Amino acid sequence: MPAPRHPLALGVLAAGTLMTVLDGSIVTVAMPAMQNDLGFTPAGLSWIVNAYLIAFGSLLLLAGRLGDLIGRKRMFLAGTGVFTAASLLAGLAASPAVLIAARFLQGAGSAMASAVGLGILVTLFTEPRERARAIAVFSFTGSAGASLGQVLGGVLTDALAWNWIFFINLPIGAATLLVALRALPADRDRGRGPVPGAGADVIGALLVTSGLMAGIYAVVKIEEYGAGSAHTLGFGALSVALLAGFLLRQAKAAQPLMPLRILRSRAVAGANAVQMLMVAALFSFQVLVALYLQKVLGYGAAETGFAMLPAALIIGAVSLGASAPLIARFGERNVLLTGLVLLVGVLGLLARVPVHASYATDLLPVMLLAAGFGLALPALTGLAMSGAEEADAGLASGLFNTTQQIGMALGVAVLSTLAAARTGSLTKAGKPDAEALTGGYHLAFGVGAGLLLIALAVAFTVLRPRVPEDTRRMTMAA
Repeated sequence: MPAPRHPLALGVLAAGTLMTVLDGSIVTVAMPAMQNDLGFTPAGLSWIVNAYLIAFGSLLLLAGRLGDLIGRKRMFLAGTGVFTAASLLAGLAASPAVLIAARFLQGAGSAMASAVGLGILVTLFTEPRERARAIAVFSFTGSAGASLGQVLGGVLTDALAWNWIFFINLPIGAATLLVALRALPADRDRGRGPVPGAGADVIGALLVTSGLMAGIYAVVKIEEYGAGSAHTLGFGALSVALLAGFLLRQAKAAQPLMPLRILRSRAVAGANAVQMLMVAALFSFQVLVALYLQKVLGYGAAETGFAMLPAALIIGAVSLGASAPLIARFGERNVLLTGLVLLVGVLGLLARVPVHASYATDLLPVMLLAAGFGLALPALTGLAMSGAEEADAGLASGLFNTTQQIGMALGVAVLSTLAAARTGSLTKAGKPDAEALTGGYHLAFGVGAGLLLIALAVAFTVLRPRVPEDTRRMTMAA
């Protein structure tokens, strides 16, 4: 298959996504070292992840719409600059407060750059087969980057120090900025009035950003306070009220931040719903498998990363080599359904993994079945962007990334809480630590498989099949 045009632009967008994804996973294996060096409390340690997650997830929608109004290239450059500067601050942090603040800034910068990435891509690559190939490359950086981040995080932490997981972003960020200035297309200002973007819905922006922040905060704190606590329920109710106010505002505003027409598309609404369920379920694969390897099987940080590497490699191979031609031949919906079936198999097998597992017979087959993610994500991305008009591409991109972060937050809170509760009950019943931990992970994997089955049902019923490009051409020729 011929390489897509605009290779530098595609490389820049992929590099920006890679930084974001690596930063989301690279910290997981370095957190014990950060706790020892900076004196984090056990509860405070979770904010290394949560500060990034809250800023990233809550600002994506706003950043995507502002990118449509003031220019996607400008937003991408600004976000990459903020992220790179915040990475330097994180690497130099000498106290928990500074590191948490730097992580929040990293999340804000990631939101600014990530929100417009897909919007830029779909306007650059308009021919269906070429777009499918570009989306496959873009999706590869997201799907395989998480596992690669765990490998890199373990190696850097063991060989140097935890600070280098942030310093590694500096050369990548600087190179991305330099190339992006030349490779990305010039902005076309869509703002109204004498000030670029003056038509942005400021009230709507405040409502949705604060609503998402409150909601994500409530979700990530379930594990600490419990789902029925006044703290969790209070922030959850506040989030619902703010987001309801946002939707009412969008229905009445002359120039809404998120035109509700975008949700009338079955492709956009269905793909975002499927993604939320899929990402929530696969948290158990990305994080809980790593915990199982370390806490039950006794793997080290770097050893854990390398054990997860086959999943990254197979996801990458399928994303780059197989997903685009399969989508062109069979259509996004059919490829998505196939990928989800494989992923159900992944979590189904993990729900039965033994305490004394053999990597070759019990875990390697699971890693290979992760190829389903390499099929599902590019197909899902294409479906989510196919229902948006060109003027709303940044918004659709921001929405797609927002549902990804919400799904991740739900997975973190719900599945880890279920695993911990089950482990606690088994420990009280007198089970050995390894057996109790494995039992907790089994429950989380089983619930994750159930979420994937729901995602499969939504994809089958809501997403309409589109005529594949190869079939369309043969029909036209006939």
